[in-house]
Formats: sequence, C-alpha cells, structure tokens
Amino acid sequence: MPSSTPAPARSAHELRFQSLFNLGRGYAFPCDAEGHVDIDALGDRLRQNYFYARTCIGREFHAPAVHLAPQDATLPTLPIDGTVSWTWR
Repeated sequence: MPSSTPAPARSAHELRFQSLFNLGRGYAFPCDAEGHVDIDALGDRLRQNYFYARTCIGREFHAPAVHLAPQDATLPTLPIDGTVSWTWR
C-alpha cells in the first residue's frame, strides 16, 4: 500500500522585505505571527536570500514587516528563492 506524505501546511504569515527602489518588488519568507522565520525549514537558496535580505536592510530593502500570507488556494506558493512582486492598490 503506497503511503503519501501530506504537503506541509502553508504558513499563515510571511515576512516581507520590500525594495527601497522598486515598488512592489522584494522578498517574502514564511514566518509565524511574530515574524520568526524557521531557518532550518528553508531550502538552501531561500535561506541564502533570507540572509541577503537581512544584510541589506537600509541599503536595498526596508525593515521587514509581517503580513498575512495569501490563503487562496489558487495563488501560487512562495517561489523557491523567495523573490516576489506585489500589486499595490
């Protein structure tokens, strides 16, 4: 009998590092409600980009902010490298 591993639950929150120069561009990482990112759960590329974004606060990115992650099942999950574009209204 084949066993299937359930997909990991989507995080209800994401930590966003918004670009200082390109409105709507930046990085987003799954986190808890307080903004803590489980670094051990990130893939290598996502972890590298998380450290990069943290290092570049004030030079390339605003201070990070916690946002509710999109819960719509039709929306894609975070890309493997964490880069995202937001639509501002």
